This record gives sequence, structure tokens and C-alpha cells, in this order.
Amino acid sequence: MSHEAFTAENGYARVEIDGYRADVLIDRADKRNAMDRAVIADLTDAFDHVADREDVRAVTLLGEGPVFCAGMDLPMMRDSGAALHEVIGTELRALFERIERFPRPVVVGIKRAAVAGGFELTLPADFRIIGAEAKYGVVEVKLGVFPSGGSTQRLPRLVGLARAKELVLTGEYVAPEEAERMGLVNDVVPDDEVDERARAFADGLTENAPLGMERALRAFDHALDVPLEDGLDVEGYLAAPLYDTHDHEEGFGARIEGRDPEFEGC
Repeated sequence: MSHEAFTAENGYARVEIDGYRADVLIDRADKRNAMDRAVIADLTDAFDHVADREDVRAVTLLGEGPVFCAGMDLPMMRDSGAALHEVIGTELRALFERIERFPRPVVVGIKRAAVAGGFELTLPADFRIIGAEAKYGVVEVKLGVFPSGGSTQRLPRLVGLARAKELVLTGEYVAPEEAERMGLVNDVVPDDEVDERARAFADGLTENAPLGMERALRAFDHALDVPLEDGLDVEGYLAAPLYDTHDHEEGFGARIEGRDPEFEGC
């Protein structure tokens, strides 16, 4: 049974806890969860709250109501000049990097729509579950600009340069099944099952050793940024201390004894 653990200052994001899982919910359903500066601030605060909780082993990012996130608030973007755009971009980048470097795995549930900034919000997550009818893509080139919330940098790392250019420069939605084929999403389910599937996926992750997952995520952070030899050095450096932990002893002991492990994160 989940319970609400935190509501951000502006009321546009909240955190619910269920066992070892935290659900971060965008709570602006009347605007299809479109992001303005208040939503960005609230989501950042929500992830900061979860980061401080030692009882959380996996996180979902979901949208309240029928839509995940329709993108950036259109009136705000229409009225923003270069100076305000730079401020918004800095705040949005800080949120995306918070998610990307989060010490627990993040699973995002994409139902009905994740467009433009909403699409870019899904990219820093570790896993993406999408609804079969969802509108998913960046459309900014059709609005006189281009997607500058990370699409030109994160997309090539996920799907390759050619497919990333196709998605950005055509401004067309990518079909969920095609997104799965290109490795952009992990699973396609009916739209009314997206949140349930994302939560179940995260629950499965919570059964694993939390220290092992945290250090694996730190190792992945270096995977595409350093030469292979340096990355292997980082991997070894992060892995070695785990062999002196309770969870190492518990994990191997449980496998030998044919039982489920009881990890404690130490």
C-alpha cells in the first residue's frame, strides 16, 4: 500500500512510497502535465527528497491523470525571449542531470503523450515503458527552434547519430513499436497499463542488491565518456569494495542455499 511522503512547494509534484519503491508524480493534470518553471522546481525537489531516503531502492517517474507530459508550457515558451529561455534551460538541465545521475534506477512511464520537452524528460531515465498509442517525439523544428533539452546529445547515445538526426530534424513522432525496435524504450504496453507496468518493473529492481545497482549506475555514467581502459579501471574500482559487504555474503549464500536473498544495502 503506497502512502504520500512528500508534496513539493508549488503542488505540482509529489512522492509516494510503496515498499522499497518511490513514485515521483507530475501533478498538473489539468494542463496535461506541461512543464513550467514551477513544475521543473517541484520535480527537482521531489528527486532531492527521494535521494535523501535510505529506504528507496528504485524510482518511477509518472504523470498524474491520463497523460505523462505534454511538453513545456506553450504560453511560457511563446513569451520567452533568449534571456528567459537561458534561465529555463539551466533549470531544466539541472533537473535532467539530477535524474540521469540519480543513485537508484529510474523507470519512466510514458502514457498517451511525451512530446517535445516531455520526450526529453524521458531520456535521462534508465528505463522507459511506453503506451502503445502514445505520441512520442520532438517537434521543435516545426515551431521555429530545435529541441535543446538534451535531444542532440542524449539521443545519439541511445539510438545512434543517424536515427537521432531523423527524429530531431523531421519533427515527426516515433511509433512506440519502432521506438522499442531501435532501443529507445524497453517495453510497449496498452496505455492504461503503463503506470502499473512501470511500478512492477521498478518493484523487480528493488529485489536486487541496492549497493550493487548504485555502483553499476555509477560505472555506466562513465561508459561513453572515457576511453575503454579508463572505464574498465572505474568499473574495477567501484566493484572491489562490494566483496567485503554483508550483501555480497548474503547474495552468494542465498544462491548456494537455494533461497531468496535478503539484501540490506550494507
